[in-house]
Amino acid sequence: MTGTIQNREAFLNNVASSLGRSRRPNGVNVPKWKHRPQDEVLKNATSDELIEVLKNQCLKIHTSLVMSDTKKLPETLNEVIQSYGGGPIVTWKDSRFTEWGLTPMLNQEFEVYEWDYLKGEENIRVAEKANVGLTISEMTLAESGTVVLFSDKDKGRTVSFLPATYIALVPKSTIVPRITQAAQKLRENHLSGKRVAPCIHFITGPSNSADIELNLVVGVHGPVKATYIVIEDL
Repeated sequence: MTGTIQNREAFLNNVASSLGRSRRPNGVNVPKWKHRPQDEVLKNATSDELIEVLKNQCLKIHTSLVMSDTKKLPETLNEVIQSYGGGPIVTWKDSRFTEWGLTPMLNQEFEVYEWDYLKGEENIRVAEKANVGLTISEMTLAESGTVVLFSDKDKGRTVSFLPATYIALVPKSTIVPRITQAAQKLRENHLSGKRVAPCIHFITGPSNSADIELNLVVGVHGPVKATYIVIEDL
């Protein structure tokens, strides 16, 4: 469904006026800072070194990390799902599941529901009852242990946060040092005319909260357990 923007010009004019200046319709030049420490963190780290950083961070965010390759991936994924008690499973509609040989195993071993935007809120009801949510990370931040998901009509956002447990497939090629590189990549895609996902999710392990008396509680408002399966694809 396409929305409409109302009173945009009046709103922007009011903001500019409050700042004591006129509107800048042609954009703003990005400042050239003398020091950019954000670019130096893990700057020269190799892919294997980034994986070690990711592994160590996963220990801190209560997330399991498993290594695999495309050949062993069906077996590895099966083992992780079984460790979580099996299905039902809710997944994206994504051709990579078939490319990696996962579709036959999933359909034979478990009750699987594939996101279908034509079914509307039924997707949400299924995700609420699912034991496992399964998605693929588009970018992965080693420093914080964060997977980045791009939502679209075939990749519903509730797949990653409504089921009881969560599994993210992490291609090794997606791992970058930190959010700095992820933001740069998103901007490059935008400037080059590539479509940018309407909703981008940065997920760091299972849900948790330390709001109450600073006591960390895991699994407050989403999956209680999470596993990243890193796939050797380089």
